[in-house]
Amino acid sequence: MIFKDKTVLITGGTGSFGKKFTETVLKEFEPKKLIVFSRDELKQFEMAHKFIGYEDRIRYFIGDIRDRDRLFRAFHGVDYVVHAAALKQVPAMEYNPTEAVKTNIIGGMNIIDAAINCGVKKVVALSTDKACNPISLYGATKLCSDKLFVAANAYAGEGGTRFAVVRYGNVVGSRGSVIPFFKNKKGEGVLPVTDPRMTRFWITLDKGVRFVVRAFERMSGGEIFVPKIPSMNIMDLVKAIAPECKTRVVGIRPGEKLHEIMISEDDARTTIELEDCYVIQPAFKWWNAEAHQGKPVPEGFSYSSDINDQWLEVPHLQGMIED
Repeated sequence: MIFKDKTVLITGGTGSFGKKFTETVLKEFEPKKLIVFSRDELKQFEMAHKFIGYEDRIRYFIGDIRDRDRLFRAFHGVDYVVHAAALKQVPAMEYNPTEAVKTNIIGGMNIIDAAINCGVKKVVALSTDKACNPISLYGATKLCSDKLFVAANAYAGEGGTRFAVVRYGNVVGSRGSVIPFFKNKKGEGVLPVTDPRMTRFWITLDKGVRFVVRAFERMSGGEIFVPKIPSMNIMDLVKAIAPECKTRVVGIRPGEKLHEIMISEDDARTTIELEDCYVIQPAFKWWNAEAHQGKPVPEGFSYSSDINDQWLEVPHLQGMIED
């Protein structure tokens, strides 16, 4: 077990992913210590009440990834870092672009510097489908972040800190998901839908956490790991959550796409396929092309939510929501 008797830190640790990651690692991977790094002391207080019985192995560290000095303090003695902190609400970031840059880009740079200087072994940064061919400010900042973490392997030095990225789609049940929004709205009898043609990739929190753990186990440094996950049309999502409701088309919001894409045709030139995922390999001379035993994807390949070969049926999504 990769985290056994090791010190693990997660930025943005009080978010939906952070709480599920913390629960999974504490219960199954026997870490020496798990550090929850986040800005909100109230959320840390509430989280501490959820994890009663693990006080000897969990620590709560208040800090902001914009604060480079605080990260250097937090990373002292840490073996592995999961970077999940981000500003990610698309419309809010369109209106507040400088804040997205400070957190998602400069914050990422701070993570890299602190990890290298403090001797962290491995870092996995969470990305998003919106980072591929971005049209939103959020997506653009995450694309920049992805490139920073990939390139960081080049100046960490041989035997130094290794960095990788995990990119996936919408998370069922997360705070930013449309699912809790629809659940709150269904009492009104009408659900607002941006566009009935819209499709998205979907993954559960549990699968997202386990995919990140697997990335730590198999990364060489420089990869972007993309899981094979299903798509769903927005109207099927409505049927799964509130089949009795009518819908009202409100139009696509600023920065939104009709369909999301996780691997573009241009990325595909350096992408290989494994059994459970795709790996976008870095286009640098230092990359070891034999690091993963996979097959190159076909010419012209792209991984888009509208042409996916896996689709969620309504009953399946209902089961995911209930879980």
